[in-house]
Amino acid sequence: MNQTHNRSRLRRSWNTVAALLILAVMLFPVYWMVSTALQPHTSIASADLIPTSPSFDNFSNALDSQGGSLVTSLIVALGAVAVCLALAAPAAYGLAQFGLRGSRAIVFGTLITQMVPGIVVANALYSAYAELNLVNSYLGLILADASLGLPFAIVLLRAFMVSIPSEVVEAAMVDGANRFTAFVRIVLPMSRNALITSGLFAFLFAWADFIFALTLNTTDDVRPVTLGIYQFIGAHVSDWGAVMATAVLSAIPAAILLVVAQKYIAAGIAGGSIK
Repeated sequence: MNQTHNRSRLRRSWNTVAALLILAVMLFPVYWMVSTALQPHTSIASADLIPTSPSFDNFSNALDSQGGSLVTSLIVALGAVAVCLALAAPAAYGLAQFGLRGSRAIVFGTLITQMVPGIVVANALYSAYAELNLVNSYLGLILADASLGLPFAIVLLRAFMVSIPSEVVEAAMVDGANRFTAFVRIVLPMSRNALITSGLFAFLFAWADFIFALTLNTTDDVRPVTLGIYQFIGAHVSDWGAVMATAVLSAIPAAILLVVAQKYIAAGIAGGSIK
């Protein structure tokens, strides 16, 4: 019995050590990014593993040069979330509850759209945007980035809404609500976790977009932070401290959202997978 217990403890210890090593390897790029950002006028070759004289000058320079890009990315990402959820929620509810013929084929086709290379879509959109005067515009970039998260949102929300009892909606309609009112007041509140999860992923897709930002913008009027970092590297290739500071600042909003919405993400994905 003692030998079995000792072996179990040893196995758990080795598993813990292995997990910590894997975590250290995964987090080391993040540490290196922050460490380099704290070292002024630093090249990759001369960066210290541990900053001996940390400074926030790089962050000040990054905010001065990329502050506008961060605001642009925030506007575009939030707009993409609004458009994505406004389209995905009713589409998912229709596929889940209305018994449409070929609904499974539609869902499968929705998943297939995510396999199309982004550059192909971006080139096609540019031709259409040029005709609609949407190039170099917030609206054009919002609509393009919303398409990145739309298939995922439809699939996730449909998986959750399939489990909503039709009797609940019918009871609301008996009480005087129409189909739209029942959807807004009954279905959407019940789908809160899935909506938050879908919205978060739509935000992350839009925040990290580079292909649409590069293809659909020919000026600096609408320049998201991903495009700003790309241009910033070209202008400051010898000063990686400033580049890394910009990268750290661009990662903060996404990290905050992931931490705040962690419990909703777990509940939304688990609910969708089970139901």
